[in-house]
Amino acid sequence: MKNFIKISALFLTLFLSFTSCEEDDSLEFVAAPQGEFEFTNTFLSEYILPAENSTDDNIGAIFSFNPADFDVQTNVSYELQSSILGDFTDATVVPTLSNNNNNQIEVTIGTLKTLAEEYGITAPDSGMLNFRIRAYVGDAISTTESFTETQSITVTLLEAQTGGGSGIEPSTWGIVGSGYNNWGAFADSPFYTTDQADVYVSYVTLVDGEIKFRENNEWVNDFGDDGADGTLEAGGANIPVTAGTYKITLDLTTNTYTMEEYSWGIVGSGYNDWGATPDAKFTYDYVTDTFKVGVKLIDGEIKFRKNNDWAENFGDTGVDGTLDAGGDNLVVTAGFYAITLDFNNGTYTMEATDIYGVVGSGYNDWGATPDFSFTPLSNGVWVAEIVPIIDGEIKFRANEDWGTNYGGTSGTLVDGGDNIAVTAGNYRISFDTVNLTYELNQVN
Repeated sequence: MKNFIKISALFLTLFLSFTSCEEDDSLEFVAAPQGEFEFTNTFLSEYILPAENSTDDNIGAIFSFNPADFDVQTNVSYELQSSILGDFTDATVVPTLSNNNNNQIEVTIGTLKTLAEEYGITAPDSGMLNFRIRAYVGDAISTTESFTETQSITVTLLEAQTGGGSGIEPSTWGIVGSGYNNWGAFADSPFYTTDQADVYVSYVTLVDGEIKFRENNEWVNDFGDDGADGTLEAGGANIPVTAGTYKITLDLTTNTYTMEEYSWGIVGSGYNDWGATPDAKFTYDYVTDTFKVGVKLIDGEIKFRKNNDWAENFGDTGVDGTLDAGGDNLVVTAGFYAITLDFNNGTYTMEATDIYGVVGSGYNDWGATPDFSFTPLSNGVWVAEIVPIIDGEIKFRANEDWGTNYGGTSGTLVDGGDNIAVTAGNYRISFDTVNLTYELNQVN
């Protein structure tokens, strides 16, 4: 009798369960609690959007996220949304390259430029774009959904430029040799046009060795100097050089050239204890016809001087952004800065910003000493030279912190990617935050 009662009770339970399913045959999904569905990658402090259409198909930004959890096993779809108002009452779906590829969404530079235009951002201005990821079950109109927090990114639209304000452009001529690129192991250092026809100038850092001047990175047309007298001879002798930074002027109207020591640097208690270590060296940027440097400063004072010497130096007596010969020291506070010297207008700018650096067992034992700072040039390109590397691995990170770091393989940058294996030598290193590529060019 007891067994009969138990069996009857079981059937009654099953009956009630089936009846319940017939009355409500829809499954109820519960979205993950707020905060569990979120972005997992780090974001740049600024996304540079070049004016050239040739880059529009390149990846402009990556949005990674953890899977949304709806408490049941079901397929989940994702979409990237944008909101001009910022509260997503005006949410629109952003066209993307992928929407569920290892929980990563990629957006092209062209799409970011289109969004910036919709937000009312025009070149050469910067502005904020607002994003979030929507996860949903079923079709796109499903109300079973979950959202990440809002992620805002800063984009900067560049104006179309073919050269600097004076029409400066790379010429067909370059510097090749053991003193620069191991006789063509990578691209020659370019000469740039000047306001004189067939007169070109290059600002270049060399190592001990020899150089020649050639056209189009090939040996069809090259010049050396047979008599070591500053006269150019077609196919002439190699030109011996010693390590340093130079201004080289190539005059093809007279078939002559000049080489002079030429570098600008930062000196002061705010950087190197007034010269106890080498000055922070500026790099020439032909697009703006200025000299730029990325640098980590400490509380103190600085000045700008030529060739690590006090014969020619600049300060700012009026604290108005004007370069004053022999002027007052500039008071600075600790931080990372991008500094530009504009000798055409006699001005300078100093902007607190993220500065990338080289870190790793191949350089500074993963941060035991300061990272080697890159200098930001135009169009999202960063350069560092000459970087002394030992056998090991390196990565690129911002502000000596792991919040934003890049690794990768085969010349492609990946946010938080693999360490980059390196062998001992001196390197010219560049990376491109627009195209997410890098180059490691060994000098010697």
